[in-house]
Amino acid sequence: MPAKIRLQRHGKKGQPFYHIVIADSRAKRDGKFIEKIGTYNPITDPAQINIKFDRALYWYSVGAVPTDTVRSLLSKTGVMMKYHLMRGVAKGAMTEEQAEVKFQNWMKEKEAKAANAAKANEEKARGEKKVRLEAEKAVNEARAAEIAKRKLAELEAKKAEEAAAQAEATAEEVVAETEEAVAAEAPAEEPVAEAPAENTEA
Repeated sequence: MPAKIRLQRHGKKGQPFYHIVIADSRAKRDGKFIEKIGTYNPITDPAQINIKFDRALYWYSVGAVPTDTVRSLLSKTGVMMKYHLMRGVAKGAMTEEQAEVKFQNWMKEKEAKAANAAKANEEKARGEKKVRLEAEKAVNEARAAEIAKRKLAELEAKKAEEAAAQAEATAEEVVAETEEAVAAEAPAEEPVAEAPAENTEA
């Protein structure tokens, strides 16, 4: 059975991290392997791919079969392109120098695309952050306006209560003063003299 180039899972639950390994196709996914040729971290943005280019190219050229995911990773890192150019050199379609120039140009284009994608992602994240901050600012302003409105209503209610209490106290004072004035103006009652008792004796 041919060797396979595949991923071996590591990392925590929900946070996968993979080793790129050369393993016998009959071995378990996380079992024994022949050689580790790189790592793959899909959590980061963009994903981090660290691969030993020469070893990956060697194993692929001697017939190791990559899984679909690893084939995509080899394509992104240029291993598949290099292998394609090497076959062209072997068939006499181009020289090694021409193949190397084509490979370097391809890598530059790939790096430029990756840089543009990273820049676009950064601008998108910055725009999303700006929108989120503006939304939070609007919410905070609305909350502050509501709090100010509530405080103003409480202050007006307190002023109304104080005015009512003051009016009540003033009314009580006016009533008391009126009663005192009425009492002062009223004439003093003269004592009624008792009539002398009549002598009923004959």
